[in-house]
Amino acid sequence: MTAPFLIGDSMSGGYGRGPNILHGCTIAVDKGEIAVIVGPNGAGKSTAMKAVFGMLDVREGAVRLGGEDITALTPQDRVGRGMAFVPQTHNIFTSMSVEENLEMGAFLREDDISGTMEQVYELFPILKDKRRQAAGELSGGQRQQVAVGRALMTQPTVLMLDEPTAGVSPIVMDELFDRIIEVARTGISILMVEQNARQALEIADKGYVLVQGRNAHTGTGKDLLEDPEVRRTFLGGT
Repeated sequence: MTAPFLIGDSMSGGYGRGPNILHGCTIAVDKGEIAVIVGPNGAGKSTAMKAVFGMLDVREGAVRLGGEDITALTPQDRVGRGMAFVPQTHNIFTSMSVEENLEMGAFLREDDISGTMEQVYELFPILKDKRRQAAGELSGGQRQQVAVGRALMTQPTVLMLDEPTAGVSPIVMDELFDRIIEVARTGISILMVEQNARQALEIADKGYVLVQGRNAHTGTGKDLLEDPEVRRTFLGGT
């Protein structure tokens, strides 16, 4: 059995000198897959993703990308290795134009970025229409498109999204999920934390249900949606 492209393997850790928030938690995603982390509030979902990105101390376990141990690398070094992270809030430069935001995403690149910019505009046509507009004037859903587009400007192999549909309407959520599926089809791995668990699991190749920093349930999105205990406990249904 081949190792996953990206894995946070048996991670235990927390912030600074604080107690462990994660307890032997494992999160993995393969190339071109969508992996979704769901669970109740305070379950450690965003913490698990931040651990994979190097934003907190992994005291036990390891993070590996393409078979290489990257546990000791800084987040910026991980960006250089092809990882991109979109936080839930404060994820755009509100006073800059849409196009300037996208250009900021390519700050590590020394090649021609125009082709990638065009790909982002094809994925999110509204951004092309509003490319000269200040990003802070956009709707919540459009801002999320800017944030994801800026991350894609780094030409990542892994795109990590923390609550990408927080605060947007159901229609905008469906549209964002459609775009996320399109990104995964290009071969980019998607690791996503989502409160809208049912909708997220519907598009997930892999799903992880966390409770108190531990893996409670793991399976394909379809398997978790059909699991009676997951449905009863986390999806508000029978």
